[in-house]
Amino acid sequence: MLLGKYLNKYYKKYLHLFIIGVIALVSVDYVQLYEPIFLGQIVDHLSSGANVDVNFVGSLCIKLLGVALVMFLGRMLWRFTLFGASRKTEAGLRREMFQKSERLSQKYYHSTKVGSIMSWFTTDLETIEEYTGFGTVQIVDAAFLGVLVVIRMLSLDRVMTLFALVPMFLIAVWGALVEKYMEIKWREKQQKYDRLYDFAQENFTGIAVIKAFVKETKEVLAFSKIAKKNRDANVDYVRVSVLFDTLIEITIALILSMILGLGSWFVWACVTGSPISVFGHEIILTPGKLVTFVGFFDTLIWPMIALGSLFSMHARARASLKRVTNFLDAPEDVKDKEDAYELTDVKGGVEFRNCTFAYPSSPDAEVLKDVSLKINPGEFIGVVGRVGSGKTTLMTLLLRLYNLEDGTLFIDGHDIMKCKISSVRSAVSFVSQDNFLFSDTVANNIGFASSDLTREDIIRGAKFADVDENIKGFSEGYDTVSGERGITLSGGQKQRVSIARAYLKDSPIMILDDSVSAVDVDTEETILQNIRSERAGKTTIIIASRISSVARADKILVLSEGKVEAFDTPERLLEISPTYKKMAYLQELEKEVKGVSING
Repeated sequence: MLLGKYLNKYYKKYLHLFIIGVIALVSVDYVQLYEPIFLGQIVDHLSSGANVDVNFVGSLCIKLLGVALVMFLGRMLWRFTLFGASRKTEAGLRREMFQKSERLSQKYYHSTKVGSIMSWFTTDLETIEEYTGFGTVQIVDAAFLGVLVVIRMLSLDRVMTLFALVPMFLIAVWGALVEKYMEIKWREKQQKYDRLYDFAQENFTGIAVIKAFVKETKEVLAFSKIAKKNRDANVDYVRVSVLFDTLIEITIALILSMILGLGSWFVWACVTGSPISVFGHEIILTPGKLVTFVGFFDTLIWPMIALGSLFSMHARARASLKRVTNFLDAPEDVKDKEDAYELTDVKGGVEFRNCTFAYPSSPDAEVLKDVSLKINPGEFIGVVGRVGSGKTTLMTLLLRLYNLEDGTLFIDGHDIMKCKISSVRSAVSFVSQDNFLFSDTVANNIGFASSDLTREDIIRGAKFADVDENIKGFSEGYDTVSGERGITLSGGQKQRVSIARAYLKDSPIMILDDSVSAVDVDTEETILQNIRSERAGKTTIIIASRISSVARADKILVLSEGKVEAFDTPERLLEISPTYKKMAYLQELEKEVKGVSING
């Protein structure tokens, strides 16, 4: 049996199914042994030379039908219970893993490939499910049925049974030797599969870039090399597995041939009246007993095969469970503290106090340095700065995606490190730069924040983001499927759908991370006007690369190399902030150049 802290609880939870299944399986194993006995009795009766007793033969045939019926019903029952329990176990583990994946921080996903995670959710869970279901069948059959058959065979003839037990010993020894090697090969096979999945996933995601740079041939060649390594690892594993199975089959075939040859000789000697003695034991074997013995041995073949394959299956399942366990044991560095409390009745005040931050993957490279500022509830704030100045990092800290030092970031005077993560994130609507959309209808993407939103609410959100008219022009309107990552929508449309989605969340704090960069000036002005009018009294923060996006903000934060260069009104910034003054000058110059080109 495969044991582990994440698996044991499912054995307990579905213990009743396992017990019923094992009882049904043992019952089938016990009853099916009467089949060769009844057949042997029929053969002995027919070969005795006496008149055939139709009633006797008929009663044996009825008993055989009874055995077949019990076997049919029993197999139905154990398949339903054991396989059902294994599938429920797989589903439970998959649910745990999915919930774990949601709790893990950005740090974990920066260091772990998507392909590896997907293989844990697919191949490894399927291997565990196979072992908990079919592996249980093999364990019970190898132990109970195998022992029961050997006892029945010994009751017929000890010498013949000795010959039949040889393969059992050989398979057990061979299985013990090969199990560890099989586990190593399975782990190598899974690692190569992870790499193949990673490469394919990256190429599918970046297919537009590959086509733009005409690198299809290069990527195909690279894929072929990785695929060859994956194939070689699979072939190595299958080679060992097939060799193991082949040796088992050959051993069984040889022993069966020996039993038939020796058995026929013993039967002939018994019929002619000169039975053979082996080691002082006189072998009395009738034709019916030989049929029964061969039937028992035929029944013993499955437990022997089960015993053999059980070693390799156990090795695979153990390796897979180890990978799943490592994932479920991965440390959750971003989580609620034991005394964390709900952040309620949020007004939208934000304060940074000497906040310094570095990403966990680069702890020595500080992205933010001693940032201090205060945003009052209901203010419209702009954030500008050069590329890499820390604008996005500063605002995403409000989402509590990373750990901070206590006392460095507050919402309404509450240290977010002491609040429950879910309540902090509920207080913030965030429109990121990449504008991720699900492969779903436009309506469902806009209404992602809540399942209670009506179509009127969704249309209201679309009008807020000035994308309603665009959506109405789609073939299916709001029921148009956006495609994977919103591929069927333009960049500006994806930005506005994301803004509509964030608006309908109706959070006291809303952050737009350069979210109007792909729309024209008129559309940008409409969205900004809607923000000022419909989010009056609520805090809105806009990270922008264009001064025009934040020109009417209450205050503008200027970041430079992770530090606060200035935080004041747009008018004051022209006097005190060199970065802001330069950005305003360059953008004004850009307007003049465009005006000259148009007029000229």
